[in-house]
Amino acid sequence: QVQLVESGGGLVQPGGSLRLSCAASGSIFSIRTMGWYRQAPGKQRELVAIIASGGTTNYAESVEGRFTISRANTKNTVDLQMNILKPEDAAVYYCNVRIEDFRLYESVYWGQGTQVTVSS
Repeated sequence: QVQLVESGGGLVQPGGSLRLSCAASGSIFSIRTMGWYRQAPGKQRELVAIIASGGTTNYAESVEGRFTISRANTKNTVDLQMNILKPEDAAVYYCNVRIEDFRLYESVYWGQGTQVTVSS
C-alpha cells in the first residue's frame, strides 16, 4: 500500500512561480523514478519532468529552463519548482512514482492531482 500526497497548486499570475511537492508513504522498498505529469482540458496527459534514482532528469521541451525537479530520497519526496509560469502551463498536475519491491517487481502509483491556474 502506497499513498501519494500532493500539495502546492494554486492560482498565480503569468510570470509567477509555484512549487509543487509530492510525498510517498507506505510499503516502499525502493523508488525507481518520481515525476510530474499534467493534463489540460481537452488535451492528453503529458510528461512534465521526471527524476530517476540516480539523479538523472528529463524535462518537456516546453518547460525546460523554467521548471526544476528535485528529490529528497530519504523522505521519498519530489518537488517541482515552476518559474515564469505561462497561461499554457495551466493544468491538473499529477505526481507519478515507480516503485520496485524486494523481488524487483515494479508498481506504478499516481497522485490525485493538484490544480495549477495561471491567469491575470
